Amino acid sequence: MAATKTAVGIRPLHDRVIVQRIEEGEQKVGGIIIPDSAKEKPQQGKVIAVGKGKVEKDGKVTPLDVKEGDTVLFGKYSGQEIKLEGEEYLIMREEEILGVITK
Repeated sequence: MAATKTAVGIRPLHDRVIVQRIEEGEQKVGGIIIPDSAKEKPQQGKVIAVGKGKVEKDGKVTPLDVKEGDTVLFGKYSGQEIKLEGEEYLIMREEEILGVITK
């Protein structure tokens, strides 16, 4: 499997994926605008890059179920935040992804 060039210039290893959060619209509660510092971070994002797959104990590589471009749901505290080229991303294991949104 050849390495693919990603938009972020980084390739995650093994069963890790790089996700960019999808920002939701401005939240209003009863006409009150909630400041950015009080808003919860979105729990869905777009997969930017994926690793080659999970390496099993016998050495076989199991490919990932998600692919670049998928919109995924993940837990509130999933992944590790990283900053590349001025953009914020999450890098997480595939097992931290709860599901893929299909439209």
